[in-house]
Amino acid sequence: MKNDNLKNQYRVNEQIRAREVRIVGDDVESVVMPLHKALSLAEEKELDLVEISPTAVPPVCRLIEYSKFLYQLKKRAKEQKAKQVKIDVKEIRFGPQTDEHDYNFKLKHAISFLKDGDKVKAYVFFKGRSILFKEQGEVLLLRFANDLEEYGKLDMMPVLEGKRMTIMMSPKKAAQPKKAAQPKEAKPEQKPANETKSE
Repeated sequence: MKNDNLKNQYRVNEQIRAREVRIVGDDVESVVMPLHKALSLAEEKELDLVEISPTAVPPVCRLIEYSKFLYQLKKRAKEQKAKQVKIDVKEIRFGPQTDEHDYNFKLKHAISFLKDGDKVKAYVFFKGRSILFKEQGEVLLLRFANDLEEYGKLDMMPVLEGKRMTIMMSPKKAAQPKKAAQPKEAKPEQKPANETKSE
């Protein structure tokens, strides 16, 4: 089905409706010509005329083998998808009266998630009458966000949705290039040490 979507996205050869088109291609200079001439040129070169920019005036068409054109599109889409960074959302659940040991344990997990580049969704779940402690839950989540300030930024303040009060945190980008640059600076310092040895 994805291939069909790509095929239907572009007009080819006789499907093109414009009177004039601008031709581009690997071995063709950009030139405007009537559609019938462009189709003849494509036939002569045993290629297809593919409308790649229908909104341009005149529309831009490419001389290329249509199957090759679709292959290039799919390849480009695949490369872009590979470049996209996948961010996972990790959930951390608290009770409204979470003890200190449990809190610290969950805080450590949240720090490691944020360091790995994942988002953290922390929430307090109120069971039954514990909804009376919603202020306590809000204080707990704000404290949690404050303790994670070094590693992540708060995307939204505590929000109560049904029996859950939630916050969302995004990782702060680590300054890794600075660390990589340090060994390079250390190299020139080694040279004078060698010179003193030779003296």
